[in-house]
Amino acid sequence: MQNLLTLLQTTIDGILIGGVYAVISIGLSLVFGVMHIVNFAHAEFLMIGMFIAWFAWNYAGIDPMLGAFIALAVTFVLGMLMQRTMIKPILHAPQVSQIFLTVGLLFALENGALLLFGADYRSVSTGYQTQALTLLSTEAGRLFVPLDKLYAFLMALLSGGALWYFLSRTRWGRAMRATAQDPMAARLMGIDTDKMYMIAFGLGVGTTAFGGAVILPYITASPTVGSQFVVLMFTAVVLGGLGSVAGAVVGGIMVGLIQSFSALFLPIQLMNLTLFVIFILVLAFRPEGLTARRRA
Repeated sequence: MQNLLTLLQTTIDGILIGGVYAVISIGLSLVFGVMHIVNFAHAEFLMIGMFIAWFAWNYAGIDPMLGAFIALAVTFVLGMLMQRTMIKPILHAPQVSQIFLTVGLLFALENGALLLFGADYRSVSTGYQTQALTLLSTEAGRLFVPLDKLYAFLMALLSGGALWYFLSRTRWGRAMRATAQDPMAARLMGIDTDKMYMIAFGLGVGTTAFGGAVILPYITASPTVGSQFVVLMFTAVVLGGLGSVAGAVVGGIMVGLIQSFSALFLPIQLMNLTLFVIFILVLAFRPEGLTARRRA
């Protein structure tokens, strides 16, 4: 019974954290799917979202779950400005130029945050951080859901659902998908592809910042926090298929479960070993992603 409870608890933890991984990875996959550019600075917007939520909590008493919407709005505008001034000029440049630009942007954002905020770690204090919802209680132990992770998961689910509705049910979302499929045909149909690129980049970095804000109750903010998530984000989108929003969701859940079960069976120093091994194997044998259909 105790072993069964341990496995169930590990599964719950993996799904909860995987849901957040999914929403921060959706943005990366959306940007690639629409603009066909890999943004290596994407994880830095998670850091920006965390700091925005921290300042909102520290100076205005706004809970990080609500501060996430402020982070989304601010980074959405910031992302559109960056796309127009930095990303647009290199959209049709060689891939090496795109890589150099986004890697340079990564260092600029990280070091800019170090200059502005220092290297200190910042955390928040909420009433639900130490609370948990008990699902099952027996003599062998109990099955519970930490409220901070549950709220983060539900907020991630909300943002992911809103993005899905936007892409599949709105006129702008359909225009964005048309732009991703065939930019030339989209322009001939009267779609402003430049505007679609701006919105896609803004939404991509905005959803990642949103995800960063909702995990603030259980992860401290620092200028270098993006480096903890960048490999996880790329692993999630590679597992699900780069450019697929639905695949990023599946990949994020998979990453969360792999991490959770690895921590159960391996020493803490090797927690990510299984994840990286799977990442390399997928790149080698299924580079299109586990959820994508093989092309004939």
